[in-house]
Amino acid sequence: MDTHRATASLPWIDGPAVRAALSPRAAVDALEAALAAGLDPEADAPRTRVATAAGQLLQMPSTRGTEVGTKLLTLTPDNPERGLPVIQGVYVLFGAPGTPGQAPRAVLDGVELTGLRTSAVSALGVRLLADASPRHLVVFGTGVQAWEHALTFQDVFGLEWVSVVGRDAGRAAALAARIEAELGVTASAAGPEAVAEADVVVTCTAATAPLFDGTLVPEHATVVAMGSHTTDARETDDALARRATVAVESRDSAAREAGDVTLAIDSGALAGIEDTVTLAELVAGTARRREGAPALFVTTGMPWQDLVVASAVAREVLG
Repeated sequence: MDTHRATASLPWIDGPAVRAALSPRAAVDALEAALAAGLDPEADAPRTRVATAAGQLLQMPSTRGTEVGTKLLTLTPDNPERGLPVIQGVYVLFGAPGTPGQAPRAVLDGVELTGLRTSAVSALGVRLLADASPRHLVVFGTGVQAWEHALTFQDVFGLEWVSVVGRDAGRAAALAARIEAELGVTASAAGPEAVAEADVVVTCTAATAPLFDGTLVPEHATVVAMGSHTTDARETDDALARRATVAVESRDSAAREAGDVTLAIDSGALAGIEDTVTLAELVAGTARRREGAPALFVTTGMPWQDLVVASAVAREVLG
């Protein structure tokens, strides 16, 4: 076999093609279907991080049936000064259909894939936990993920109102204006107290300490904490952890990476990791949200999610 020719002909699925292939709602459906079919997030491989001269290299490998894939991302903190994105990368998909012997199948834009799957995971958590379809979203943050979550939640739930909370009032107002113009949803800049009127709250920040008072969150609301990826940083407080049904992608990954969970355990707000429920349990119906209490979904992102969404995109693009 001419390995050079095989590599040269490997399909490249760029960012626009990723977006055209799969709507946010379809990405949420694909993730839920994978869990319903028996995918076990607890068996997923952990991500690896390698320090580089300019930042970090992350690898996120996963396998499902005869499909295998890995995401390769670079994190370069100084890139904005160069007019470049902080996160850059690709996703490499191997295996079925039509590629026996784990042959390479496609390479996808890793940044667009990450944006799509990250907000889709958050929306899946809300779909499984929410008492009713949310109408008022409060989003903390003004960056890419704040926009992605507004976009996805509008597509999945049909929002009526978005409140944007940011450290920079100008950036918060700009994001609110974009949401109104492009999504057709009423939006405005707001303060942290907006959580008192929220149906769903999403924290998309690099904060290391709680962003709002957890006692203000209504009983019917669902909070998604997705910005923290280390055990020493959190976006939500003990007050919310004590009140809420706490859901995670997997207990193993939460114990490794989710400060919103580990710090609540350290303080005694949660008795232990066994006090959490998982997405797989919610899909299977073996766990559910407690009545009369808010829900908190803590997500750090896992490799299986990229594989499921990348596979769904490839099926649409390549057949």
